[in-house]
Amino acid sequence: MSLHPALPPGTVDVDLHPMVPGLDALAPFLPDFWRDQIAQRGLDGFETQSFPPGAPKTVRADWRPADGTKPASTPELLRAQVLEPWGVARGILTPLYGVQLVFNEDMAAAFTTALNDWTRAAFLDHDPRLAASIILPMFNPEHAVEEIERLAPDPRFVQAMVLVMGETPLGRRHNWPVFKALVRHGLPLAIHAGSAFRNPTTSLGWPSWYAEDYAANQQGFQSTLASLITEGVFVKFPELRVVLLESGVSWLPAFLWRLSKTWKGVRFEVPWLERSPIETVRENVRLSLTPFDAPDDGATVGRLLDHLGSDEMLLWSSDWPHWQFDGPPRLPAGVDAALARKICVDNPLACYARLGQEVTP
Repeated sequence: MSLHPALPPGTVDVDLHPMVPGLDALAPFLPDFWRDQIAQRGLDGFETQSFPPGAPKTVRADWRPADGTKPASTPELLRAQVLEPWGVARGILTPLYGVQLVFNEDMAAAFTTALNDWTRAAFLDHDPRLAASIILPMFNPEHAVEEIERLAPDPRFVQAMVLVMGETPLGRRHNWPVFKALVRHGLPLAIHAGSAFRNPTTSLGWPSWYAEDYAANQQGFQSTLASLITEGVFVKFPELRVVLLESGVSWLPAFLWRLSKTWKGVRFEVPWLERSPIETVRENVRLSLTPFDAPDDGATVGRLLDHLGSDEMLLWSSDWPHWQFDGPPRLPAGVDAALARKICVDNPLACYARLGQEVTP
């Protein structure tokens, strides 16, 4: 008998990454001015994927089309590689195209709008099982709010998404209009691994290697979560739900223990925090399951889940097309059928109100 339970019927995959074939794919969704800018600035072949395109981790080997087609670039590939063989009922798209890295705020807003419209036209319009994230241009909160207001009427957009390492700590007050807009529309905020590269990706400066950069995202998640909590975001907006995507899981209990212990000693400086960070995170924060950073051992996984103190925090994800595991979909060792149902179906449906009723393909 397998140590890893199968996905239950009705599974929701909360982290799918369609890959934009190239900047020219966004051109039909750009105003004439910005299309001209692409030509005049020589941006036509510019590669802005957040992951190195040729790196094995970026695309699982068996998900790279043999005919040279851009991986993960069509709904047909998504259906053939994940939705159909794994029986996934709903999937949430989060394209990681580097529109957030553009220094020009107006260009970043235009490219972000085009990316969201490309996702809608290229994927959402072709499969009713798919939902999507509103990618936000966070260097200008006004632009971010405008994008939320523009796309929120489309119920297929079920959350908004930012990168974990931006220009300033995410909880700072200038971002609060963004949180207010999300709460008004009932949209969670997804925070995905990645950087806008305005600051070094480690607390010690710029790393030398991709492996350092990738692992440093855990530092970013810790700092971002601390910012949201200590600035009082969840006090001001108690209905806001935050989903950490590709953050890992095992770091969270120890980090929360340290943050809560420190809060007890200096709570006089943040009097608006009447509850411990542990309680706040259990109520307001959710985490995608992939990559799951714990040993493949049921007893160890059980202890980790006990330390989380809640069976409502984890959401299943494949992280398609990134190479996080080989073969069929995986749940951690030791997860029983009841918890698998919570992680794969009940928790995501509770988190994403717009997904509505359970859908079977």
